[in-house]
This record gives sequence, structure tokens and C-alpha cells, in this order.
Amino acid sequence: MAPAKKLFRSANNRILAGVCGGVGEYLDIDPTVVRVVYVLLSLLTAFAGLLVYIVLCLIIPARPA
Repeated sequence: MAPAKKLFRSANNRILAGVCGGVGEYLDIDPTVVRVVYVLLSLLTAFAGLLVYIVLCLIIPARPA
């Protein structure tokens, strides 16, 4: 049985805190796609995405060294 995947903030694919990069790595898609979708959703929801990003930054742990 394969080990369970875990979600971490990315140490390599990061622009701010690595949240979108970590989600992209977890889903095995390009982190740029995650960033574009995140920005579009943030603009469409009157910047509620900023609050979501901050919460995810606090909840998702950094990748251990």
C-alpha cells in the first residue's frame, strides 16, 4: 500500500508563503495553474480569497527539512 500523501506548504514553488505551490504539488499539477485559479476566484469573491490564503498559511504546515 502506498503511503498517504500529505499537504505541506512548498519550499521550492513559493511566491509568498508557498500555499499555492504546495497545493499544486499535492494535486500533481503546475502551481501556476493553482495561482491563476486562486487569483481569479479572489477577484470574483471581492478579495475573500486573501482571508482564505491567510488561513491556509496558518493551517498548512511547512515541509519539514
